[in-house]
Amino acid sequence: MTDTQRRGRKIMMTPGELDEFLATQRTCRVATVSADGAPHVSALWFAWDGTSLWLYSVVRSKRWADLHRDPRIAIVIDTGEEYEQLRGAELAGVAKFVGEIPRTGELCAELDAPETLFARKNFGLEEMPYDGRHAWIRLTPQKIVTWDFRKLGLR
Repeated sequence: MTDTQRRGRKIMMTPGELDEFLATQRTCRVATVSADGAPHVSALWFAWDGTSLWLYSVVRSKRWADLHRDPRIAIVIDTGEEYEQLRGAELAGVAKFVGEIPRTGELCAELDAPETLFARKNFGLEEMPYDGRHAWIRLTPQKIVTWDFRKLGLR
C-alpha cells in the first residue's frame, strides 16, 4: 500500500495519468544510500507494470552495491522544460532483486512481463537481450508523490 499524497492535490496525477506517464517515459533517476551515508544518484532506464517499477542494472555498479547493503531506494521520473510543463513522479520504498544475478535468461515467470515491457519500450524488441552484466531490481513503491503543473492552467 502506498502513502497518500497530502500536498499538491490540485496538481497530483490520477492513477491512470501516472500509468500513462510512466509508460511513455524512458529514463529515471535512482537514489541510493552510499556506505558513508551520502546519497548516490544515477540515471537508468525502467519499465512500469502498473504496480512495480523494474530496473535493469549493471551488477558491478555503485548503485547495485549500495542496494545490497541498504535496500532503501527513491526514484524520480520527470519531464518538462518550462514551469507550466513540469510533471513527474517520485517513488520510494525497498528494492528487491529478482532472477539470477547476472541475468542470463533462465526461466523466471516473475520476469516474463517486465522483460517484455522493457524490451519493447527501450530496445524495440520482443525479447530481452542478455549481456551477462545486468540483473533486475523491482521497486513496489511504499510512497508515490506526483505532480503535473499543466493542471494549473498557467498558459
